[in-house]
Amino acid sequence: MQYAIVTGESRGLGEAIAKDFIEYGVDVIGISRSGSKELTEFSEQEKADYHHMACDLSDSAKTEQCFEKIADELFNEETYHIYLINNAGMIEPIETVGNLDAKQVTKHVQVNLLAPIVLTNSLLSYADNHEVELTIVNITSGAAEKSTPGWSTYNSTKAAMNRFTATVAAELENQEKDHRILAYSPGVMDTDMQDVIRSASKEAFQDVKKFRKLKEEGQLRGPDTVSAVLMDLLNKPNEIENGKVYKLYDLIKE
Repeated sequence: MQYAIVTGESRGLGEAIAKDFIEYGVDVIGISRSGSKELTEFSEQEKADYHHMACDLSDSAKTEQCFEKIADELFNEETYHIYLINNAGMIEPIETVGNLDAKQVTKHVQVNLLAPIVLTNSLLSYADNHEVELTIVNITSGAAEKSTPGWSTYNSTKAAMNRFTATVAAELENQEKDHRILAYSPGVMDTDMQDVIRSASKEAFQDVKKFRKLKEEGQLRGPDTVSAVLMDLLNKPNEIENGKVYKLYDLIKE
């Protein structure tokens, strides 16, 4: 059996990725506050199942407890491969430093950085005691390589996620383990996150007009297209470079 654990699968890119896994015959475990009715209905027509695990990823303790429940089901003699897609994320707070809301910053760091670290740590810990191959994908952003006024928190957590990915890859190499971990930068998509970005004030986010223009000119890719590119990459496991940040634009050029 193969399983895919997908965080933030209730909408956007997470939902598209989960749907693609189901089409490939991989059972999906979704982790989010609310599940996806569309995925439930879709899985009923396919050969793979979809199960939703309600969890608040802004709480590290609850995230770890949630994974322990999942692990009890997944780690058995029939399971040989598990994917972990750390997709859940938030863009807020969009604000300049000095005007940030401390509670929102804390929640952001918990969801965008700490939850993926906790889930990756738990998965690798369980895998050490079972003969299960792992593929871990951390959804990142081009924002990791920029200093965008108004996005200090988002820039920082995505940059940290890229470094975490590379560090885990180096540790796996040192331990001579065959698991794979990579980061995937999907570019600018037409999702709810973009709605939040476009609703920001000019004072909080100087580039807001640029993102509004992308929507007006139809330059935003749909989640289905972005997910398909990721699936093409995952279907060539021997070509995956551990710890690498794969960018949608580069993969499309190839």
